[in-house]
Amino acid sequence: MMAVADTDTGADTPAGGSVQQPLDKADKNQKSQKKKSRAGRNLPAAIAVGAAIGFTIIAILLTNRFLWLPLVAAAIAMASHEVVRRLREAGYVIPVIPLLVGGQVTVWLTWPFHAAGALAGFGATAVVCMYWRLALKGSAADSSSNYLRDVAATVFLAAWVPLFASFGVLLVYPSDGSGRVFCLMIGVVFSDVGGYAVGVLFGRHPMVPAISPHKSWEGLAGSLVFGVTATALTAILLAHKPIWVGVSLGFTLVATATLGDLVESQIKRDLGIKDMGRILPGHGGLMDRLDGTLPSAVATWIFLTLVG
Repeated sequence: MMAVADTDTGADTPAGGSVQQPLDKADKNQKSQKKKSRAGRNLPAAIAVGAAIGFTIIAILLTNRFLWLPLVAAAIAMASHEVVRRLREAGYVIPVIPLLVGGQVTVWLTWPFHAAGALAGFGATAVVCMYWRLALKGSAADSSSNYLRDVAATVFLAAWVPLFASFGVLLVYPSDGSGRVFCLMIGVVFSDVGGYAVGVLFGRHPMVPAISPHKSWEGLAGSLVFGVTATALTAILLAHKPIWVGVSLGFTLVATATLGDLVESQIKRDLGIKDMGRILPGHGGLMDRLDGTLPSAVATWIFLTLVG
């Protein structure tokens, strides 16, 4: 019997009979695809975007730390809109106007009223969204069903993005506010970088493959080494905290950043999407970069207010 390979007609073979160049090109393409799939992102674009964001944050915190407030307010408006768009694509009916306006109110009320302002803004947003969705009940865009599902998703989103981000804004108000924000951002960034680098190079044992197949226990070890070290040094040098506070905060940030990433991964799996958006080349959407930072902001404020 003739082998399958021997039935090739040679239509794709070059005139000289050599197939070496196409095979080499296919081999290179295959290696490139393997490299890209293992890294999971466009690395040069990701580095460039990350550096631009980092320099912006550093410039703000070193020149006028109170500009951190409008920066966060703009970021949560964009991130909230990304998630709303994805939820709408999945059939959710989200009261977008009160959600976006309420998110801004939640963040900006921290300026005069601090934590009480954030709580008041979130509570008001939740109440208005409940009634707003009720008014949408008979609209052409929606039937009378799924009210509880839609309101639950809306209130969750109001907590997940603007309320959590408000804790990041609260960090900047004390006299050592810049140092506190640096603790948050450097801890999360180095946790992410350490987990990514070690995971790509040495990752062999998946943590939770059903949620995030690229996360490995080796990557978590990298997050711990990089994240705890960077947070401890930042807390000591920039926030003037004792070493035990920096180390404890480092472990806390690695945990919240990792779990925040897993939470967003699970949400994206529920919605059947890969990224929340495409605004940041090499990263996806803005929410894909804030997934670990938002819960970490809550943890940082609680830790430095009650412990450090």
